[in-house]
Amino acid sequence: MLPSLKASKPAKAVQTLSLSLSEEDNSLVNSNKKHGFTLIELIVVIIIVGILAAVGITQYSLMVEKGRTASAKVRLGTMRQLAYQYWLENGDMTNIQNADVGVDATAAVCNSADYYFYEITGTPNLTQVTLLAGRCNSQTGGGGKTPDASRYYTIYTTFYPGTGVGTFHCQYWDNNAACFGMPS
Repeated sequence: MLPSLKASKPAKAVQTLSLSLSEEDNSLVNSNKKHGFTLIELIVVIIIVGILAAVGITQYSLMVEKGRTASAKVRLGTMRQLAYQYWLENGDMTNIQNADVGVDATAAVCNSADYYFYEITGTPNLTQVTLLAGRCNSQTGGGGKTPDASRYYTIYTTFYPGTGVGTFHCQYWDNNAACFGMPS
């Protein structure tokens, strides 16, 4: 005996969406809908980009200047080694001159080859000498490599050859604040 077949309900037809992208019958575009951005959206984007650019340029400038301090610290380190050699040869620092630490005769004058001027500052005595790198800018008469610093600051170390101690310090001259994470 064969199984009996019952008639089942007809399956519902699945509706399909057909879209035409032709020029004459563009069903994707509603003729009432506006295209593009509103003026407010554009202004908000411009403001956000402006804020990001301002912050980015400021941080970039700070990092570039911080990098320049590294070269000054290297030069001061060389000057410190020469001061130590002078102390070993002479027993004190009372008569040490700029030429003894590798600074030419035009100390405290900016030249076009560097961002800093270098000199012995203060009065050297038997046991210490202060070596200074001053950032060239309009307050120092310019003349250094461009760009000039926006604020005048110095990096210095007071070197005690008997103990070998000589910590780097950085100080802005307009408010005596510390700079670039070094003590003032």
